Amino acid sequence: MIIEQIYTGCIAEAAYFLSSEGEAAIVDPLRDIQPYLDRIDKEGVQLKYIFETHFHADFVSGHIDLAKKTGATIVYGPTTMSTGFEKKVGQDGEVFTLGGSTITLIHTPGHTMESSCYLLKDEQGKERGIITGDTLFIGDVGRPDLFSGNLSKEELAAYLYDSLHTKIANLEDHVLVYPAHGPGSACGKNLGPNTHSTIAEQKQTNYALAPQTKEEFIQVVTSGLNAPPAYFPINAAINKKGYESLDTVKTRGLQALSIADFKAAVAKGALIVDTRKATEFTEGFIPESISIGLDGRFAEWAGTLLPFNQDLVLVTEEGKEEETLIRLARVGLDAIQGYLKGGFEAWKTADEKIDIIIDVDTEELALDIPHDPKLEIIDVRKQAEFDAGHIVAANLMPLDTLIDPLHLSVIDTEANLYVHCAGGYRSVIACSLLKRQGFHNVRNVLGGWSAIKEVNEIPKEMSSVMN
Repeated sequence: MIIEQIYTGCIAEAAYFLSSEGEAAIVDPLRDIQPYLDRIDKEGVQLKYIFETHFHADFVSGHIDLAKKTGATIVYGPTTMSTGFEKKVGQDGEVFTLGGSTITLIHTPGHTMESSCYLLKDEQGKERGIITGDTLFIGDVGRPDLFSGNLSKEELAAYLYDSLHTKIANLEDHVLVYPAHGPGSACGKNLGPNTHSTIAEQKQTNYALAPQTKEEFIQVVTSGLNAPPAYFPINAAINKKGYESLDTVKTRGLQALSIADFKAAVAKGALIVDTRKATEFTEGFIPESISIGLDGRFAEWAGTLLPFNQDLVLVTEEGKEEETLIRLARVGLDAIQGYLKGGFEAWKTADEKIDIIIDVDTEELALDIPHDPKLEIIDVRKQAEFDAGHIVAANLMPLDTLIDPLHLSVIDTEANLYVHCAGGYRSVIACSLLKRQGFHNVRNVLGGWSAIKEVNEIPKEMSSVMN
């Protein structure tokens, strides 16, 4: 049995290619299915099944397009959920044959009620691995607060405890653990750095599998949860109802727009998304653009900050147009109407109006703090990052709050705003959002908190844990 993990770092997601004796299966495919089709063709196998561990919330799955192009059967665990596509609802303990190997569905409710794992046995009947979806991560578990039904996170955590301790922990120690996500995913609290492990290692190192009462587990797993990204319910709904073919999205979105056509689209309400590097964006951009660079956690921030009910037009590095579209489509942002032909350079060459964001280094910030009475520091990191250490008198405004007019209303429009994050990626996004809202005295602090904490002249408050 071939077991191949196909990992996508942008959204910290792992899909799986399985094959045995001419038959194949894909587990948790992303929306851009061409890599899976290429893998199937390379091996010369027939795709028999598309297994889903649950209805995903953090990305749009490729299950529908993949089934249409291959004829494979889409399989979910036990659920009464109606969908906009044909599927097989598997049962707990049901065995699926794949060539000479078998795949056993293990119903593991907790992250969601239909969540299921898939136990892989090779041609000799030996247990090789288990694909755990969001039930068990490396060093963590799936958060129990994403289910949109009538169960509380505590009730779901109770289900998760039973699933882990009665079904997963009892597997043989050598069995490899293959989760759906790795470090950085918002589907758990603190995923470890690795993307696979063993049952033995997880029993030794994962708090969720440690000996504990159900009550203790519920307390640990439900505490310290940040609010999930706003697009999660939207993606979950898309995965249940269905979606437009990615081929159709590409045909519409990969249109090279002249400057005149680009301006016409904007005049009709299209939002400009600039995916160049942050360092390039600050030096010059089309007014009203939102910066979300491809070189960071692009899909997550695009899904969080961009509207799903508004047309988008793109400004990209040359040759990055299709990549940008695909990565937007992964989180359900399909309303792309084209990209600026020739990119920002064409716009600048045509002598069209441009805007800039002033970059300042930490030394300049240190000099300005005591002498500028209008200076206001905006820290766009998360609460936990802020609590660990921050500039004295800084205003905490996590990046995802800057699309809320109520949060922006407390900012003095006449203030000189110095914006920083941890390293510089989020702060440029924040500056672009502030610019769109009419705040023009905006400065981006280069290097973010990583650089700020090294400058003694900048007054800081540090957590006692950090001292």
